[in-house]
Amino acid sequence: MAEEVAGIDFEGLTPWFREHVAEVESLEATIIGHGRSNLTYRLESDGQSWVLRRPPLSHVQASAHDMGREYRVISALAGTDVAVPKTYAICEDSDVIGAPFYIMEHVEGLVPTDPKLVTERYTEEQRRYMGERLVDTLVALHTLEPKDVGLEDFGKPAGYIERQVRRFTEQLENVKTRDLPELEELARRLPKAIPERTDGTIVHGDFRLDNTMVNDDGNIAAVLDWEMSTLGDPLADLGILRMYWRDRDATGELASIGNMGVITLPGFPSWDEGRARYEEKSGRSLGNLDFYIALANFKLGVILENMHARFKAGGTVGAGFELIGAQVLILARAGLAVADASSIPALRGE
Repeated sequence: MAEEVAGIDFEGLTPWFREHVAEVESLEATIIGHGRSNLTYRLESDGQSWVLRRPPLSHVQASAHDMGREYRVISALAGTDVAVPKTYAICEDSDVIGAPFYIMEHVEGLVPTDPKLVTERYTEEQRRYMGERLVDTLVALHTLEPKDVGLEDFGKPAGYIERQVRRFTEQLENVKTRDLPELEELARRLPKAIPERTDGTIVHGDFRLDNTMVNDDGNIAAVLDWEMSTLGDPLADLGILRMYWRDRDATGELASIGNMGVITLPGFPSWDEGRARYEEKSGRSLGNLDFYIALANFKLGVILENMHARFKAGGTVGAGFELIGAQVLILARAGLAVADASSIPALRGE
């Protein structure tokens, strides 16, 4: 009998897996990753490994945690310049394990979250290459024509930013467990500062170093965590990347969020170098990037407030959730600081 694992029903999973993925006698499951949004498990049987992804156990927001969308975009990107895991099968019948889920390849490599481990495994030259490949991969994603990979109907680029601002403002009202004046001030300013629409591309929605798997050379072996992907404004991805890409000499509370310390290690390009590389290779103007950075802080603050609510309700799996409530406040303050210092008058609240 398989050992009980939260979020996995082996009685339902094993026969489904035999039919749709591989003939196995039994399966073992281990939670991997931080488990703060969609849950990720490593499945093992007789020396073989796969990965199962499913939604969280409670407080699932409408339109979030859509297994079908995540499975579709990863499958569509196979064979492009954006490295993704191979997909095997999806199950949209919640009766099998209690929620929809899908199975994908277990990619060999390292998710670069631990500064000590990254320092030990990679030279400064390899770390520079890792940072450059991170930018190049985002450019490659934003260069793809959605219709060329069958994703022309994957979203509606027109009005993407307006919908993002509206959706996360509504979510803030629905999930907040306390007064959050900085987030509420961002919610007031952002709708008035929305830039003119740029081009529409495939966007990842949470693009950052620790949502990738890197190989022994520091190259990007796979981009992970596509649950927020759609068609939209590519600069939204760049705002998120900047939020996580801390400056090497920066200090403060933000370093505690999202493994931001890794990219400040010696060897990694500075943010200014990363930004210039994206601007040159993509050909896009980044004059309104402050808006997208403030929006990124606002969105992550709302997402973490929802996780904080799940934690308080006992619906989380994994460690570290007790810290998230404080991280919401850190992100809110950081986002408002970007807004206050911006050259965009409406973003400053004027």
